[in-house]
Amino acid sequence: MDQKLSKRVLIITYYWPPSAGSGVQRWLKFAKYLPDSGWEPVIFTPENPDFDLKDESLLKEIPESLEVMKFPIWEPYSLLDKLRGKGKTHPARIMEQKKKGMLEKAAIWLRANFLVPDPRVFWVKPSVKFLSELVKGGQFEAIITTGPPHSMHLIGRDLKRKTGVKWVADFRDPWSEWEFLDTMPMSPNIRKKHQKLEESVLKEADEVLTISPTFQKDLERLSKRKVRLLTNGFDPADLPEGFQPKQKKEGELHLVYTGIIDAIRNPLPLFKALKEEFSTTEDKVKFTFVGKVSEQVKKFVEADTWLRSIVDFAGYVSHQKVFEFYAQADALVLILTDTKNAKGNIPGKLFEYLAIGVPVLALGDPKGDSAAILQNTGMAQVVSHEDHVQIQIALRKLMDENMQSESEGMPNQYSRKYLSAQLAEILDENTLSRFK
Repeated sequence: MDQKLSKRVLIITYYWPPSAGSGVQRWLKFAKYLPDSGWEPVIFTPENPDFDLKDESLLKEIPESLEVMKFPIWEPYSLLDKLRGKGKTHPARIMEQKKKGMLEKAAIWLRANFLVPDPRVFWVKPSVKFLSELVKGGQFEAIITTGPPHSMHLIGRDLKRKTGVKWVADFRDPWSEWEFLDTMPMSPNIRKKHQKLEESVLKEADEVLTISPTFQKDLERLSKRKVRLLTNGFDPADLPEGFQPKQKKEGELHLVYTGIIDAIRNPLPLFKALKEEFSTTEDKVKFTFVGKVSEQVKKFVEADTWLRSIVDFAGYVSHQKVFEFYAQADALVLILTDTKNAKGNIPGKLFEYLAIGVPVLALGDPKGDSAAILQNTGMAQVVSHEDHVQIQIALRKLMDENMQSESEGMPNQYSRKYLSAQLAEILDENTLSRFK
């Protein structure tokens, strides 16, 4: 093997293609570009996971030379599926149901108080047993775990304890202070158990990574140690050949939102502002949602004649097909969460939006981490969810002005290749003594 690629790193991740989402993109891209910096990644992922969203097109992006080890997983929700006699029961879908039967309520209580840190905890011991001999045999110079699910970090911790291997823990979301835990009927003792497990991971990992400055500060406060910041980013290779956004026409505005609309991403303030600003004018407005949208939002639109005439629900499409919608957009909409962890939330699609080169309208905390990135580009307006007047002003500006020419493209610090080089440097620092 080429000496340049003699350093192998094991990446332990629950989410991997054909699963969709920013967590998948993050480690798919690291795996793509780490070899350029002298590290050969090996993926360890479940053989039969329960994904909420799938994108089969992402399978084409897995490098042919990449080794992917798949190991069976048992998830407790499969038992609930048999009892209910229905299809797959993803935890998030149960939580969102307004009407919950006895089985669903029991499942939520068990999830909160017995499945700690999450329903994938039963994968920890078998995985550690399977991987221990490989790690002891010197097959890997380092391992990386990425969560959520935070059970992945327990695999890393136990491998570190058994073998002494260098270990990097990547936090894409908080753990003990994660807003998701607040939605569950969790006892105080179980909350303390989460805190204790998190403390062990933060203490024992050789390096801790996270995706945003706010999460970085929070984890440093909890751990009293240095935490590295590696944001998500964008891969220019994702842009289709010849991609070109359309030229905006006077008196027309086509807004496009891609991603999930759920209980913590609320488009209703934007609907209200759109209606008040444009429903009595000659301006032509269109709003396309690409992705999974909650039934409550669909019903809200259906009940309003004007909104029904301008809003289109395109449904979930592959990542490749999303670019067809980008090409028809006059502006891209980003609806950030309005919750406890919102300040540190930087959606992966934010970087994709900026790379497209059309204006962005974001609803969210104007002082949050996403806003800091967006406002530095000169291509985005960030307005608070509650600031109805400013939302209308922002919409009118998008209708009347063409901001496309102001874009200078995606800053290099957010390119996937650059970020992968930064990760390689972190790995090099921790394994330097082995390669002197």
